[in-house]
Amino acid sequence: MSDGKHARGFEETAIALLLGLMVAVTFANVVLRYVFNTSLIWGLEVTLILFAWLVLLGISYGVKVTMHLGVDALTGALPAGPRRLVALFAAAVCLVYAFLMLKGAWDYWAPFAGLYQTEGRWFPTGFDTHTRDRAFYVTDQVPMLPFLRFLEGWINQGEAYDKLPRVIPYAMLPIGVALFFFRLLQATWRIWTGAQDSLIVSHEAEDDIDQIQHEGA
Repeated sequence: MSDGKHARGFEETAIALLLGLMVAVTFANVVLRYVFNTSLIWGLEVTLILFAWLVLLGISYGVKVTMHLGVDALTGALPAGPRRLVALFAAAVCLVYAFLMLKGAWDYWAPFAGLYQTEGRWFPTGFDTHTRDRAFYVTDQVPMLPFLRFLEGWINQGEAYDKLPRVIPYAMLPIGVALFFFRLLQATWRIWTGAQDSLIVSHEAEDDIDQIQHEGA
């Protein structure tokens, strides 16, 4: 079983904050629209960005607390030893997949941060110094936040941003996938040490319900 079922950490706090911000922005927009006949022009875009962040954090959180769904009709019928080997193989496949996602996430985000993409189709073999700089790209409606003005000198050659640069919302891509990869490493270690059976949600809840029904009968 996962030892992080009742744990509190980065994902839980971030998800709670994101949900709170989404509710606050949406509620404010509804009040402004129906009471004052106006709206936050950037409200919908901010909500979409927060929702995307929520999804990416939810992926790693699901691995952390072992809540991802899966089909275990075959593996559930295996003895403990072979079932553990199958779980380790599945974890290894997931790690490879997460690593490829991490490379892709970096390569997508890096140009918006004025950084280089990686070379190599599968495994990064270096940095592509011919990466097109996209640091000047901005969001459609989200206003620039004053405390982020330092980015203008860091990545935009001193040019002022009139809107929030895309490097900020897109940063959740490498962060979220890196966290997903890290949680997979933790889950793989727990399977290796016998602290966890698989990467998918267990059926202990169903067993508990069956036991309660049996006792009630």
